[in-house]
Amino acid sequence: MIKVNNISKSFGDKKVLQDVSCEFQSGKVNLIIGTSGSGKTVFMKCLIGLYAADAGEILYSGVNFGQMDDKDRKDIRQQIGMLFQGSALFDSMTVEQNIMFPLDMFTKQSITDKRKRVNEVLARVNLVDANKKYPSEISGGMKKRVALARAIVLNPKYLFCDEPNSGLDPQTSLVIDKLITEITKENNITTVVNTHDMNTVLESGDHIVYLHQGLKEWEGNNKDIIHSTNQRLNDFIFASQFMKDAKAKQMEEEMKKRV
Repeated sequence: MIKVNNISKSFGDKKVLQDVSCEFQSGKVNLIIGTSGSGKTVFMKCLIGLYAADAGEILYSGVNFGQMDDKDRKDIRQQIGMLFQGSALFDSMTVEQNIMFPLDMFTKQSITDKRKRVNEVLARVNLVDANKKYPSEISGGMKKRVALARAIVLNPKYLFCDEPNSGLDPQTSLVIDKLITEITKENNITTVVNTHDMNTVLESGDHIVYLHQGLKEWEGNNKDIIHSTNQRLNDFIFASQFMKDAKAKQMEEEMKKRV
């Protein structure tokens, strides 16, 4: 679990985050949503230590991240997996070498054990026998699955995903969402996802934090969000016809139950 208490962050005179508090729970897909400029990217960077918050605290399993010494921070970072928006694969490395990179950095395992682990995570993301391919030889969806395999190769307690469906078609996005959800629940990971994808919100949002201009304006889950009374949130999530149809369908089903 990650607990956030009253986090604030400014750049010069611009307040990006203002007194944000929430909990990201283990075994659940925790979403951070909001329009561009809402502060969600800065929020995630504060969570993983790329930015230092100006005020407040971030607790990893009850331990204050901001007060850790370098050794303890390194230990926490080894428990964090990161899925980047653009996959961030090394073009000059094969799929196997990309996934093995964290094992080379943080473990002293034999090459045999490393390859075994690489094959395990490749199988988990349904990419058996892709080891020797280069990023230029695989599709965008496959790159995301390779990046996800790399993010989980060290068996992380915490998984951060920055716009995991960016640039993907709707069908491939569903595959990535399903994998993230399954891996989160199988391994009881605390997963935090920045997303604009409304299908992700409806299908994977075990816990959702909505930010607007650096403030937390709403918190709930994918069942609650359909009935939100926050007008800005409603304008954001129901901007697409897909979400309007989803709300209409859910309301119709609820009316049938009452009859």
